[in-house]
Amino acid sequence: MEYTIQELSRLSGVTTRTLRWYDQIGLLKPSRIAANGYRCYGPAQVDRLQDILYYRALGVELARIKAYLDDPSFDRRAALKSHLAALETRRRQLDRLIDSVQRTIDAQERNEIMNDHEKFEAFKEETIRRNEADYGPEARRRYGSGPVDAAHKAIRGMTPAAYQEWTSLDQEILARLEDAVRSGASPDGPEGQALTRLHRRWLTFTIPACDAAQHRGIAALYVADPRFTAYYDRNLPGCARFLSEAVARWAE
Repeated sequence: MEYTIQELSRLSGVTTRTLRWYDQIGLLKPSRIAANGYRCYGPAQVDRLQDILYYRALGVELARIKAYLDDPSFDRRAALKSHLAALETRRRQLDRLIDSVQRTIDAQERNEIMNDHEKFEAFKEETIRRNEADYGPEARRRYGSGPVDAAHKAIRGMTPAAYQEWTSLDQEILARLEDAVRSGASPDGPEGQALTRLHRRWLTFTIPACDAAQHRGIAALYVADPRFTAYYDRNLPGCARFLSEAVARWAE
């Protein structure tokens, strides 16, 4: 069966404007252009649009989706199974967050005090959900599911104090990176060395056995993968590169 752009829009809920944009960037090309100039989409394009929407639901950016779908080794069945697992995880995490909010409300109404573990459990799950959505597919492709699942397990196992230290370290690293870049510091200098040590300490919360080679490999992703770059450069360009170069120089 074949659909015009209007018909595919009604079927999928994706606006015609978005479908035209997908065509323009090469993400979803029509199967053919009819004599009247209308875009026509066949079964392969319908399946591809479904795949695009699954990835978008998981927060994957369009450029990364295109790279996945255009990869000759792309396995649609494996990708669908991965989507299902990620969505089931998200559902469980959302259920936990809803439960945490409800328990907090109940405790307030009864003038009770929640224990610290309960207060932070839902936030840990939300952190895991965001990490999985932003970096999970790429990390699993590169390293397999074992290390990713182990990092998630480590987050879940953090005490409230450890979780607070871990998130505080992340913010400290970001702030010091921005200061270093603004001041024109060199990644080869003392601040680069100090940031490398802070970053290694931050990593060991989720990767306890992180060695120098692994440390360098992770930091290299900060300039190789636009999602990591966007995270570190969100306020000031150059932060991701500074950290990557500092780790390459100082990781021990």
